[in-house]
Amino acid sequence: MVKDAGMNSSKKKQSVLCIVGARPNFMKIAPIMRALKKDDSGFDASLLHTGQHYDSAMKQSFFDQLAIPEPDIDLEVGSGSHAVQTANIMIRFESVLNDLNPDVVLVVGDVNSTIACSLVAAKKLIPVVHVEAGLRSRDRSMPEEINRVLTDQISSLLFTTEPEAEQNLLKEGIASDRIEFVGNVMIDTLLYNLPRAVPYSQTLGSEDKFGLVTLHRPSNVDDSSVLSKLIQSLILIQNRLPLVFPLHPRTEAQLRKFDLLEALESSGIRILPPQGYLQMLGLMKGASLVLTDSGGIQEETTALGVACITLRETTERPITLNEGTNVLVGTDPEAIEAAFVDAMSTESREHRIPRLWDGKAAERIVQKMREWSKSL
Repeated sequence: MVKDAGMNSSKKKQSVLCIVGARPNFMKIAPIMRALKKDDSGFDASLLHTGQHYDSAMKQSFFDQLAIPEPDIDLEVGSGSHAVQTANIMIRFESVLNDLNPDVVLVVGDVNSTIACSLVAAKKLIPVVHVEAGLRSRDRSMPEEINRVLTDQISSLLFTTEPEAEQNLLKEGIASDRIEFVGNVMIDTLLYNLPRAVPYSQTLGSEDKFGLVTLHRPSNVDDSSVLSKLIQSLILIQNRLPLVFPLHPRTEAQLRKFDLLEALESSGIRILPPQGYLQMLGLMKGASLVLTDSGGIQEETTALGVACITLRETTERPITLNEGTNVLVGTDPEAIEAAFVDAMSTESREHRIPRLWDGKAAERIVQKMREWSKSL
């Protein structure tokens, strides 16, 4: 559904079409839209939601909580396989570009919407700006890794969150004058909303110590053997630290499929429905530690100074290991147990906030875009 986007209402401003598609995008786009909507930004910004994240209630919750303006355009794509979803986004997005012909398309992150919209824009010779460029897990079995690598190759301007990301891009042949280190817009959103975070005691009805769990990666939840081992590890930890587990719809479906949900429910682990951003922020802030396979949560726990155990073999965010509070353990039960013991026995983990994770990344992005757009 396309509203009157009004993208060409001002001849003095460059028109920029910003893309969101799934939950991780919402936190990244919020500060960018605020910065672009300022009178002195130099841009006429509109927002397109592909509809890749098709849970309408959750989508609305995130848009409301993060004060993201209602999308000017909603492609309403919905679910499907990677190929079907990406193809449908491309077909519908091409029609939008034919109608609007923006000066710039801005994409964030690494979801299917990111690569789909970037491909269409690049083939129509519309410059693509990629926010959160250069992150690499070097695991090509992850769909997100494919999306990241390809999006970076066809982007005209690439904004990075950490110095190592620039080195990744340079090794892949991307010219240095296309790369700008600006910091992390996820942390912009976290710091902006921290005063409004819902206290964990309000969500849980208790002020007791707890650990927070999130799982949703296909490599973890689509393999019955891996998922079973992870659930058994969580049950063992639950015996020493109460765990809270907001259950992703995909994960719940797989737990039912593999007959693991009953064991989880009877373990004492507290299962919650999916949480809004402000509720999750309160839970992360109040947790004794977090066990996760989420990339964004690795960054958020680093910013909050909360111990994080990442249940993956690789991470595209190595700065959270080198400077932050994150440890990478994979899915081996013994490694998870050892990391848990270490986290609980360490009074305060030495860490520092990575450079430019200061809440001003979006402002730097708009400033750099303003300078860059003069050459368009």
